[in-house]
Amino acid sequence: QVQLVESGGGLVQPGGSLRLSCAASGSFFSIRAVAWHRQALGKERELVAAITEGGSTNYADSVKGRFTISRENAKNTVYLQMNSLKPEDTAVYYCNARIFTVTMRLDDYWGQGTQVTVSS
Repeated sequence: QVQLVESGGGLVQPGGSLRLSCAASGSFFSIRAVAWHRQALGKERELVAAITEGGSTNYADSVKGRFTISRENAKNTVYLQMNSLKPEDTAVYYCNARIFTVTMRLDDYWGQGTQVTVSS
């Protein structure tokens, strides 16, 4: 059983920073691509940032230059450093990972989400 657990969300003032973490646990061989998505109230879920197993990254235009995705393979953890936060970044942030499991399958997993609120 593979689980993804996000942490690090909270309330922050505009211009502030937060770092989200996504930790994978369970039995698996490797974590392939990992992505952060977000869903604001009344809006569709959107891709924020993604990172491949080799470390290549891509970002939504709305967060380029402000957010940084990184991974620490030894800890099976992916981070999203969010700087210069804006009220429009307010959303539930979800981690999504493609994992090569011990059953020899490449499956997608989602975390439960963590709330980020940017407000003064």
